[in-house]
Amino acid sequence: MIIDTTEVQAINSFSTSESIKEIYGFIWMFVSIFTLIFGIIIGVLVIVWLEREISATIQQRIGPEYAGPLGILQALADGTKLLFKEDLLPSRGDIRLFSVGPSIAVISILLSYLVIPFGYRLVLGDLSIGVFLWITISSIAPIGLLMSGYGSNNKYSFSGGLRAAAQSISYEIPLTLCVLSISLLSNSSSTVDIVEAQSKYGFWGWNLWRQPIGFIVFLISSLAECERLPFDLPEAEEELVAGYQTEYSGIKFGLFYIASYLNLLLSSLFVTVLYLGGWNFSIPYISIPELFGINKMAGVFGITIGIFITLAKAYLFLFIPITTRWTLPRIRMDQLLNLGWKFLLPISLGNLLLTTSSQLVSL
Repeated sequence: MIIDTTEVQAINSFSTSESIKEIYGFIWMFVSIFTLIFGIIIGVLVIVWLEREISATIQQRIGPEYAGPLGILQALADGTKLLFKEDLLPSRGDIRLFSVGPSIAVISILLSYLVIPFGYRLVLGDLSIGVFLWITISSIAPIGLLMSGYGSNNKYSFSGGLRAAAQSISYEIPLTLCVLSISLLSNSSSTVDIVEAQSKYGFWGWNLWRQPIGFIVFLISSLAECERLPFDLPEAEEELVAGYQTEYSGIKFGLFYIASYLNLLLSSLFVTVLYLGGWNFSIPYISIPELFGINKMAGVFGITIGIFITLAKAYLFLFIPITTRWTLPRIRMDQLLNLGWKFLLPISLGNLLLTTSSQLVSL
């Protein structure tokens, strides 16, 4: 059998083009991941600065003002300081669990950002089970806290780890039921589809108006999941010194610090996606890219506006957990568990039943 030289050249050119496409795909994947991580880090720094400024305003004092303009570099200075501090290890603790715990807490939260849509199709993983993947991955974080508490060989730390696990289990169930109600309304568990389902009527199409009970339950549960006041029992300083963080120093303590703010930003973004319409503009029947004559799929301006709207909604929502920190007192552990199991769980179940009934009637 004789193969023509032209056919050989065509085969070689085809294999070369396929190899170039694969290399380009890998490069684009890594660029997307690193861009997302860089954006998340900037977002965390902004949250820390916002919390300090808002807290200072509430307490009528001067906030950070020396590190950079308006003190915006103070969080970066704190992180640099923690990076160069000595990393102390407990002499009689389990060093492996002690070292792995903070990494598990951070990685599990970072992975949840894969399903967050910041614009039209601007998401790393548009999965059909996006919201439930977030719940599944985020439930791993308390295991890292429990490992940290157990590996510290400290009663305060171990109590904090147990509290973190109990608190997470108690409030994960109502939160999941609220997310299931949203999925039933949107006929999808994809975060992109949930945002698109709210886009028809603009501001009035938000799930906030169709699921007001679910929104309140989701808000309380997300505060508990982020261990924000009044639900910061795992690290209550009056009772447990610093909870599961007591024996940590240096970069490991910094990882816990980052994890708490990563979780706070993640919760705000999911509130934006599930209840506040995501990247969509709030005026019905008006699309920002179409208004300026820009293609919705390829317009850089449209993508930029979508990212801006998503982040603006998320950061406006952040005022609630930040102001709550200086408004409400810390509740007791028995009150926390009673609120989760005796109130939020039945309410979220009733909300799911009403949502299911309304969807069946509308068929």
